[in-house]
Amino acid sequence: MISRLRGQAVGITADGLVLDVGGVGYTIAATPSAMQLAGASGNGSGEVVLETHLRVREDALQLFGFANVAERAVFELLLTVSGIGPKVALAIVSAYTPPDLRRALGREDAELFQSIPGIGRKLAQRIVLELRERIELIDPSPVEGPIGVEQTARDALVLLGFSLAEAEQKLAGVDEALPVEERVRQALRAA
Repeated sequence: MISRLRGQAVGITADGLVLDVGGVGYTIAATPSAMQLAGASGNGSGEVVLETHLRVREDALQLFGFANVAERAVFELLLTVSGIGPKVALAIVSAYTPPDLRRALGREDAELFQSIPGIGRKLAQRIVLELRERIELIDPSPVEGPIGVEQTARDALVLLGFSLAEAEQKLAGVDEALPVEERVRQALRAA
């Protein structure tokens, strides 16, 4: 399995980014954030590191590239859903960040997934159904700013005995501008 490549971005083709690694050019279907990272490699050494996923098919080897481990983890998690192939999974990871997807799953927001071309109502509902209990696998690292406040409030509710999905649902109706303590209080009152 090829899970990471380090090399120089040498071009973009219809199939994706071309990364030169030790004289071998790898074509990688990459997320926009990975393409941006590769574009920024023009400074200094020109070297870029991409997290990758190798898809082996009978007639082809396909490489998918990501800016970070969290993007790759979400991509691989999406591939476990029946009806989701690598192109649709890449489209989802390209459109939304791992924290956005985590919140959508916690709130059981199937409409977010329907906004992706190739995903209808039934497939969006299947994604939510199959992944809502596995949202802890999506980018569990703490973050700063408003998302960090939401994550702290959610974690507090989980410590109080709610599941991750229940905590996300309870916080969905609470004003995001409030401090953590008040968000938790209001979520508990709604319970």
